[in-house]
Amino acid sequence: MTDDATIEWLGVRYKTILTAEETGGAMSIVDSLSPVGSGPPRHVHHNEDETFVMITGTCKIWIEGIETIAGPGESVFIPRGKEHTFKVIGDEPSRHLVILTPGGFEGFFQDMADGQCKIPEDMPAIETSATKHNMTFTGPPLD
Repeated sequence: MTDDATIEWLGVRYKTILTAEETGGAMSIVDSLSPVGSGPPRHVHHNEDETFVMITGTCKIWIEGIETIAGPGESVFIPRGKEHTFKVIGDEPSRHLVILTPGGFEGFFQDMADGQCKIPEDMPAIETSATKHNMTFTGPPLD
């Protein structure tokens, strides 16, 4: 998953394969390749439902205090407004599709790649982009 359309932030590669513009805002799909041990701080998407479609690797997914494990061929649906996070576990990276409905949140990944923002040093800039993209950080990443 490397070409001119692929962006990288904190070791994660993102490629938007269906943009919000292409769907009239209805949805977007991002192909993500995340290294072992990676995962975002806990957060809430206020406007988007999020679906993970697992292709390779394994993720521990935390949704409002409930942890599940998802591997290749499995999908996880996270309704908007639900606090959640995930962490890549096991011994291989996780490649998964992130389906966002409605679309638009993929702009957050572009902002982060453009600024190469670091956690926690650049949290003010990260939180500014998160707010712009209807997301609130609520806690730490998974251990």
